[in-house]
Amino acid sequence: MTAKNSGEETAKAKLNVSLTGSEGLNVAGQAERADSEAAVEKSVRVQPNTFTGHETEPGQDANVGPEIAAQDANPAALTSAKNTSTAAPTSAQNTSTAAQDAAAGAAGASSAQHKVIPPGSTIGVLGGGQLGRMLALAGRNMGYRFVTLEPGADSPCGQVADRQIQASYGDVDAARELARVSDVITYEFENVDAAVTKLLTQEAYVPQGSALLYTTQHRLREKRAIEAAGVRVAPYAEIASEEDLRAAVGKFGTPCVLKTATGGYDGKGQWVIRSADEIPDAFAELSRAGTDLVLEQFIRFEKEISVIAARSPRGEVKAFPAAENIHVENILHMSIVPARISASVQEEAERLAIRIAESMEAVGLIAVEMFLTRDGELFVNELAPRPHNSGHYTMEACLTSQFEQHVRAICNLPLGPTELLTPVVMVNVLGEHMEPLLKWFCSEESAASGGVTPKLHLYGKDEAKTKRKMGHINLLTDDTAKAAEWMERTGIWDSIR
Repeated sequence: MTAKNSGEETAKAKLNVSLTGSEGLNVAGQAERADSEAAVEKSVRVQPNTFTGHETEPGQDANVGPEIAAQDANPAALTSAKNTSTAAPTSAQNTSTAAQDAAAGAAGASSAQHKVIPPGSTIGVLGGGQLGRMLALAGRNMGYRFVTLEPGADSPCGQVADRQIQASYGDVDAARELARVSDVITYEFENVDAAVTKLLTQEAYVPQGSALLYTTQHRLREKRAIEAAGVRVAPYAEIASEEDLRAAVGKFGTPCVLKTATGGYDGKGQWVIRSADEIPDAFAELSRAGTDLVLEQFIRFEKEISVIAARSPRGEVKAFPAAENIHVENILHMSIVPARISASVQEEAERLAIRIAESMEAVGLIAVEMFLTRDGELFVNELAPRPHNSGHYTMEACLTSQFEQHVRAICNLPLGPTELLTPVVMVNVLGEHMEPLLKWFCSEESAASGGVTPKLHLYGKDEAKTKRKMGHINLLTDDTAKAAEWMERTGIWDSIR
């Protein structure tokens, strides 16, 4: 059962007004994230951040069990010793542990190579999902060849790559084969073995290195890295026992959210604690994952947005326009671009994403998820070092897509321009939407109409399971409000309530 905020409207009602009013669909939630399931070393305990200047409220994520609902707000402030006169108050202990994490990750980072990988070369991809598929399609247009390493047969990426190496992500021999046939290697999601990635950095060219992967695979390390960039996060604490949890809940108050440090995405691995009575069950349930746990305090926010930045080994950095993200049942439903935010907030969001990319010396794409409060402040929620669901709008709506930009970045080519060509609404197609979608697109009514031009992208997955991401549609329009009318008219998303 998914917990709802007090006074929450039905998803259907929100859908009807999502693109027509200034308030719109403000469903809280957490965008797609594929954290590592690999074993990670025990992290240093983190002291709660002392930043408590905002009221808190949960945002929706997915369930782990009958009583688990995820409502996540993991903020970071927008202050920097470099860019402002007032430095963010990061404790000495957090600074020290961040340095320790950086040193640990640096052991697997690629050397500071600045070579250019020209078109015609072969790009190896760790992972064979839809992000790898769209990456390969974009790169093939530029003349690159692709090889993917993926355990599943007939993977979305394997269908369009030159070759698929079918093996587990932890298969060292398979990884070495990928290295042998590739001129450069990247990963399309975080759920890959960091140890194998580290090996590849020693035997192949992996410009992203393994340090960023090591950091973003673990929530505590990620938080410390954000703090090390001069950006504050919400109060949080590492939880090693039920006693730790009880003490932290007493300090933060309820509601608050307990999370596994690894292995969670689309809200999985999370439990919203609404009263002290839930503490024993929450700790027992999430402890079964066998990983570190972290408790986070909530932050009240009005909108959820994301900015995707790209950085090349030569240090060039560019950001795409912010997307306003709407979640239904804890899964990204749509992204609205331009986001309905002020120009100053848009500029600040892009600046923050670029700052994080530079601080973490990212190569390729890094998606920065943020929350916008009623006071107009931006807070960082999570990072994803790869193409991102909320960046799919760029495929038709920007001068350069996020996938082409990632190829350009890892190959050390000049980055492409990121300007928006047209307003757009990206809407996800889940398994339950496939039947009405195919019926609609095979009809004569599917052509551009009502000021909306739909661009369909299906991922080649073999089974349309409920809640499984099967594709997306970019709705190009001169007015994003028209997209809501188009969606209502097609009936494809009528199952959303």
